[in-house]
Amino acid sequence: MNSPDPTPGTEADNQSQGMSRRGRGLVVLATVVAVSAVAVFAYWFLHGRWYQSTDNAYVGGTIVQVTAEIPGTVRVIHPRETDAVAAGQALIEFDAADARIALDAAYAELGNTVRQVSAAFAQAGRARAQLAAREVELARARRDLERRGPISGGGAVSQEELAHARETVQALEAAVRGAREELRVALAQTEGTTIEQHPQVQRAATRVRDAALVLERTAVASPVNGVVAKKGVQVGQRVAPGTPLMAVVPLDDVWVDANFKEVQLSRVRIGQPVELHADLYGKDVTFHGRVRGLSPGTGAAFALLPPQNASGNWIKIVQRVPVRIALDPAEVSEHPLRVGLSMHAEVDLHDQSGPVLATPTQEQAASMPSLPERDPAVEAAIEKIIAQNAGRAATG
Repeated sequence: MNSPDPTPGTEADNQSQGMSRRGRGLVVLATVVAVSAVAVFAYWFLHGRWYQSTDNAYVGGTIVQVTAEIPGTVRVIHPRETDAVAAGQALIEFDAADARIALDAAYAELGNTVRQVSAAFAQAGRARAQLAAREVELARARRDLERRGPISGGGAVSQEELAHARETVQALEAAVRGAREELRVALAQTEGTTIEQHPQVQRAATRVRDAALVLERTAVASPVNGVVAKKGVQVGQRVAPGTPLMAVVPLDDVWVDANFKEVQLSRVRIGQPVELHADLYGKDVTFHGRVRGLSPGTGAAFALLPPQNASGNWIKIVQRVPVRIALDPAEVSEHPLRVGLSMHAEVDLHDQSGPVLATPTQEQAASMPSLPERDPAVEAAIEKIIAQNAGRAATG
């Protein structure tokens, strides 16, 4: 038995139902796209536009180079690489035999100079006494000449005796002039000063201080607290002044240099808060910092070979500008960082009150402890040597 053929009305109904299903699907798809676009726009408007982030960020820090200030032979090296050292701790010791000999020679030269200056002061005293004696003799000779002159005409005094008296006066006048010149020369060496303040004594004392400073520098101390790195010297090595010996990295004073694209910096201001994550610790540890400053130029501008865009074919490349981010010292102390580690930085742009350019501040610059200009022990030794060689009891 043959089945009945479908009627034309039934086929039209099936086609209309299929088109209605496709239309509903398109409407649903368009709705999903529209809702997604609205959600993305809402996220950007409410949150995304207030944050800028980059993975091109790295930990930076001060690498303090320890160099030799004097020539010498390395005798002892105290720390090894990765050892922690404190400021003032001995790092390297040079052979100090030559420096000790030079200091002893400087002490001896100081004593000899003090004796020579003391002799010059004594010579000035002798010259003054000789001048006084010559003046007394000249005065007596002039009185004798004055007594003989009136009576020479009566024959009581011969002309020869009178001539001898005149010659004696002339000789003593010449002797007085010579004594005055000797006194002037002696006073030129000693007038207006003392043995302690005499230029020759001061020069010898300066040589003592210089020799003592050289001896002090045979022991190289750490300038800062930190960790030893890049040790490039061995025991027995002869080094010249300025030779790098090792580096000390203070890990308690690190920062982050985040390289943002130039299109990301329009609303970046100094002082804005920053959240950072280190690849070393992952997302479990969050560091908080603030924008400290922006570099005055792009990274390419300070490269060893800056690009020459005015020659040849040119392709525009988005440049990056380093942004310095200061970290919270407490967080860095709890989770130490190493120089060169990769970081992810996200800047909160809500606060637009900060300046775009850094302003001059009175913050203390990085420094290291220095040796005192006058070592009390050396000064006491100098005073003692001066007192002993000047003929006075030592006061030190």
